[in-house]
Amino acid sequence: MQENLSLYHIFYTVGRTGNISQAAKELFISQPAISKSIQKLEENLGTTLFTRNSRGVTMTADGEALFEKVREAFSILSEGEDLILHNRYRNIPRLRIGASSTLSKYVLLSHLKSYVASHPEVRINISCQSTYQTLKLLDQGKIDIGLIGRPKNLHGYHFRPLLRISDTFVATTRYLKNQQELYPGESLFHTAAFMMLDEENISRQSVNSELKEHQIELSHILEVTSMDLLIEFAQISLGIACVIREFVEQELEQGILVEVPMGMKFSSREIGFVCRKKEEHNPLLQHFFV
Repeated sequence: MQENLSLYHIFYTVGRTGNISQAAKELFISQPAISKSIQKLEENLGTTLFTRNSRGVTMTADGEALFEKVREAFSILSEGEDLILHNRYRNIPRLRIGASSTLSKYVLLSHLKSYVASHPEVRINISCQSTYQTLKLLDQGKIDIGLIGRPKNLHGYHFRPLLRISDTFVATTRYLKNQQELYPGESLFHTAAFMMLDEENISRQSVNSELKEHQIELSHILEVTSMDLLIEFAQISLGIACVIREFVEQELEQGILVEVPMGMKFSSREIGFVCRKKEEHNPLLQHFFV
């Protein structure tokens, strides 16, 4: 059987592809070499494994029976390789981080850069979802640390504040000018398209609460899935976008966008890293909590 091992690999590839030409491409050997190997295996086994046809080759009854056993054998070998790889990597430290796509881009990225430089041996996994979902994954032990807006209830959590952020509404001067020309004397609250994140987003909920407190009602709301899209849509004069002011400072400084007066000032909120209380002394997390 030992002399047939390499022949079985060729046989398996031909049987799987059903085509000698395709098998030759996958194995990087010539078609004549493929045919010769199949012929050799057939001679060793004293049977015919394939019949040729216009579309390629078809396995005989003996060929199909052998193919099933060979496939099982290669599957077991593959499982053995996976086991070895798993054993090799199981002792490598792993850090699982959860954050929204917005916070990942505007806040987490800079912290990860220094973390990777000082912890090159750590494998990092990042999952992007809302603050509520991040806390849920943290409770379930599916992530080790989260970057979130400060929750109302910190019981069972260790939270390190990083910065304060505040909401604002922005637009291009062109959009605001067009609104004045189209609806002279009319309030923007009634005429403009206000672009906001969806209702499940914690930023949107905070803005809704403060607008309601000041008795401000927006007639036309367009929901957008991400902060980046809100900023980009505002830049092409699609409407007035509700964004995090700290994330559009460059656009405001360059005059690409301007803040739209809402007759009120939004409260600031804290952003920070959070982990389960029992994990606060985990060496892999210390970089984020010092």
